[in-house]
Amino acid sequence: MRRRAFVGFLGATTAAWPSAARAQQPAMPVVGFITPTSLDTQVDRLRALREGLKENGFVEGENMSIAHRWTDNQIDRVPELIADLMQRKATVIATAGDQTALAAKAVTTTTPIVFVAGEDPVSMGLVASLARPGGNMTGVNIFVNEVVAKRLELLRELVPGVARVAVLVNPRNTLTESILKDVEAASRATGLQVQVLNANSSDEIDAAFATFVHRRPDAIFVGGTPLFTSRRVQLILLATRHAIPATYAGRQFPEIGGLMSYGANLVDAWRQIGVYTGRILKGAKPADMPVVQASKLELVINLQAARVLGLTVPPGLLARADEVIE
Repeated sequence: MRRRAFVGFLGATTAAWPSAARAQQPAMPVVGFITPTSLDTQVDRLRALREGLKENGFVEGENMSIAHRWTDNQIDRVPELIADLMQRKATVIATAGDQTALAAKAVTTTTPIVFVAGEDPVSMGLVASLARPGGNMTGVNIFVNEVVAKRLELLRELVPGVARVAVLVNPRNTLTESILKDVEAASRATGLQVQVLNANSSDEIDAAFATFVHRRPDAIFVGGTPLFTSRRVQLILLATRHAIPATYAGRQFPEIGGLMSYGANLVDAWRQIGVYTGRILKGAKPADMPVVQASKLELVINLQAARVLGLTVPPGLLARADEVIE
């Protein structure tokens, strides 16, 4: 009897080993992903984030998970989203946009944060220096402000005789002040007349374009902000309806019918964010990881949009374009 009891006990114990071993296994690391716009605008960037993680051996669903949160352009929601991710014990948090990164920094100085920033991260106070960030943050700088003058130069090359340019900005975005300074400096150097239009919502974008009835510009410069990216269909339809040439900050615009864009390749930037996130999951410290400067600045031109506007793209401009969409 004792022998049977012992064998039964041994069998029951052995059967319990797999579940006990599973219980003792550490949970998969969680990567938080916070964006200021809706999920449907982030598909390409999320794919690029996964690619960068994979370069370091991390595959979603196999040895890590991604928790995506978005604010729908309500930056004041970032603290609650960060708190939610910290409750889920997120190992690293990736953020898109300057305001999102600043809001995240105000919530935690310990959880590693990897950002995509349009303005200088040092001047914004995100990091101590580009070479040695020194805190819990690092990331990629995509030069939204630094390319303002170049975007205006390309616009003048594409639109003959352009003299009056409307500049559409989001007054609640941290980039706006710097963008306007750069626009003013470039306009003084080139003799352009600038009209500033503000918009912080879909209705305000409509209202901004309605002013063209009274004072029609020769072209429009759309500032590079998450709000405008999420409203890109609306912006392109309005520019087409008013027959106004427009320059945009990213390829997402000409890909769906916008005229022209010049700026960093965001897909490549988010792949780098994935690479950095993977390195942190392996034990690297953000404080020791230099802020990466976006290496791919690209000019994208939509020829169909140019034809609709009656514009002939100069051969020299076509030759310099990184992509020409037919």
